[in-house]
Amino acid sequence: LHRPRHLTSSRASGASRLHHVGHDQELAVRKRRDVALAGPKQRGQEVSYEERACEGGKFATVEVTDKPVDEALREAMPKVAKYAGGTNDKGIGMGMTVPISFAVFPNEDGSLQKKLKVWFRIPNQFQSDPPAPSDKSVKIEEREGITVYSMQFGGYAKEADYVAQATRLRAALEGTATYRGDIYFCTGYDPPMKPYGRRNEIWLLKT
Repeated sequence: LHRPRHLTSSRASGASRLHHVGHDQELAVRKRRDVALAGPKQRGQEVSYEERACEGGKFATVEVTDKPVDEALREAMPKVAKYAGGTNDKGIGMGMTVPISFAVFPNEDGSLQKKLKVWFRIPNQFQSDPPAPSDKSVKIEEREGITVYSMQFGGYAKEADYVAQATRLRAALEGTATYRGDIYFCTGYDPPMKPYGRRNEIWLLKT
């Protein structure tokens, strides 16, 4: 598989023995900017973000509602992982492309609604004829390419981290860019057992 140079393959533990493979969903980095925030609570903080084109295609999706984001993610991610690991009509283990992204839906005050949707891009060799999920809550959907404003941060990310980092990115973009306010993506690049050097991102969708 093609793998961007800055991604590494990692093998996850567990019954399905999934492996993380790099993927060209991270395409052209069009612009990288370092912005010093000027707000009273953020003065002096610098934010680095990128404008990035992300590839479309067929995705396996799982939507969970009526649960807080962290709880909903714990429910949705194993379903996606099992599908990628072979819980499908062909019994094929496809591996996990990275990043795994999930859409969240902010309220007016910046807090998140009790709703999320995980998007797992099916690896390139299965794009033309993806295996059908055995779990009916896993859907196969087509998504067009998107352009996003992306900001990276580390650690084991939780809902509060995503909200805080999205706030920082919005502040950095203020007055210079337009993006959707009703949805944004949170992404992760690492298997759960990786303790250090974790990579997470916030993606605001350019309009």
